[in-house]
Amino acid sequence: MKKVLQFAGIISLALAIIAFILFMATPGVALKNSLTDQTSYYAGTTVIFGSKGTIAGLIATETKPSALALLAWIFILVGLIAECVSVVLPLLKINALEKFSVIFDIAVCALFVLAGIFAFIVVPTFFAANGVDNVPNGASIGAGWVIGGILAIAAGAFAILPAAAKFIGGKK
Repeated sequence: MKKVLQFAGIISLALAIIAFILFMATPGVALKNSLTDQTSYYAGTTVIFGSKGTIAGLIATETKPSALALLAWIFILVGLIAECVSVVLPLLKINALEKFSVIFDIAVCALFVLAGIFAFIVVPTFFAANGVDNVPNGASIGAGWVIGGILAIAAGAFAILPAAAKFIGGKK
């Protein structure tokens, strides 16, 4: 268990980086048309930030972002920064700063878990942001976002391990 605790912050950081990349690089929402059997994909960046464009240079289109996808992106980004700080603080060997490491671990855990949960709720919020009352049949979350959500929650679980060990070890 001690070996896992030594590298828990680094494992958490690696999982969160992979989740962050998956959120940005993979389709966030897929919409399958049952009549034509074609699937339209909305990129992760479109789901997070929205997009403006034209169809054939004639029709202006605007896709609005999902609020929860944007929050998931912000939470995972802030969590990555805080996890970097949390990994570096114990290496400085300053006792006063090690207390802050525990606070960062708890905050990072909450941020990563919330980001993972928000990733799973992206489909209804994306369609609601774009004026669609009910989620259309054939709409689903992208596989990269499912994996990214799972990895973000796992990163949160690994981020809490050092804080839990310090808490349990401090009680003895």
